[in-house]
Amino acid sequence: MADDFSFEIKKNLGTVSEGKGGWNLELNLVSWGGRPEKYDLRTWAPDHQKMGKGSTFTKEELIALKNLLNSINLD
Repeated sequence: MADDFSFEIKKNLGTVSEGKGGWNLELNLVSWGGRPEKYDLRTWAPDHQKMGKGSTFTKEELIALKNLLNSINLD
């Protein structure tokens, strides 16, 4: 049997890109299964009832990712 799946978007932090059919790649604070919220980067349907694959990060992981991205030369 599958576990009960629930989520709650606590805060939308921003849209990274807009996709087809209104699906957007967003960074949000999301509580999964009633657990403490994590930073979450994934695609969402316009009504936020469906989602694509994504990645979740603790605050420490997001800080490390930010530092890594800031160190990359994109020229």
